[in-house]
Amino acid sequence: MAAEDQALDARKSTILRRVISEHIQTGQPIGSAHVVRDGEIDVSAATVRSDMAALEREGYLTHPHTSAGRVPTDKGYRFFVDQLDASALDPAREEQVEAFFERAHGQLERMLRDTSRLLSQLTDYASVVVAPTHGALSVRSSLLTRLGPRTALLVVVLSDGAVEQRSLEIDGALTDDDVERANQALREQLPGQTLGRLASPKTSGNAAVDRLVRSCCAVLPGIPASEPGDEDVYVGGASHMADQFTAVDTVREVLGILEQSFVVVSLISDLLAQGRSVAIGAESGLASLAECSLVVAPYEVGNEFVGTIGVLGPTRMNYPQALATVAVVSQRLSHELSGS
Repeated sequence: MAAEDQALDARKSTILRRVISEHIQTGQPIGSAHVVRDGEIDVSAATVRSDMAALEREGYLTHPHTSAGRVPTDKGYRFFVDQLDASALDPAREEQVEAFFERAHGQLERMLRDTSRLLSQLTDYASVVVAPTHGALSVRSSLLTRLGPRTALLVVVLSDGAVEQRSLEIDGALTDDDVERANQALREQLPGQTLGRLASPKTSGNAAVDRLVRSCCAVLPGIPASEPGDEDVYVGGASHMADQFTAVDTVREVLGILEQSFVVVSLISDLLAQGRSVAIGAESGLASLAECSLVVAPYEVGNEFVGTIGVLGPTRMNYPQALATVAVVSQRLSHELSGS
């Protein structure tokens, strides 16, 4: 936490959190009368007004010219988010997540597309799901079988459920027993390994069998061929953006960003590289998202982070709910894709 945030005393911190919470709920500027209404802050409205004026001078609050109330700035929201404790997802949404993943089986593309819709339904914000590259996926099982005197077929089942096949040219001097020994070696060594980071195969003492095993491992990183940065991005609930902003130009600009997969992936990668899970307003570095916040979490396959999910909404988003939703869905998605 920055030193200037630490300088806020307990009362100012409480007032700031109260203003932000009220503004998130109502969307309206918050005045001192609202802050003292339920007696949680045991000081006069005049004292609260003075503290709110100080918070404005320090950059945490601002106020529309047409209102005496105040609204949070990006700096205010950042303080609020950094002070949040981990929140549990409410039971109704938790049940919705569990029901979704009990039914979610099949190919990776469909699951990720459906997950983006789930995130949007749970939060009423736009959602993004960045798919893993195949090099980040792991092998669940494999089968090597001989097709002819000089041809064999390698079949692998990946952690996303996809089944891939490759034919290989083999030494005609190999016996069927040799091919079966290579098959057994692959079945023992490949499961759990990622395509892009395969360990060197173990030697068996049979040079011909070992060469066949190495040939099989050599084709795996290219299943299927993909370019770095070729990640697919699934966007759900983009129509929700029209409900969150009154300015048509803002909606158009945000939707334009969501249509640019490379920009979305770069934004999320930069955010995670900073060790953050939330980008608020101008923190994104994109003028088009100056009125938006992004909440993200990575998901994993085989204990390795391979992709990311997130929600995009206004800076006045319900951060506790968004953070809890993204955390729970990323955990369940990881569990499903890892086959655990």
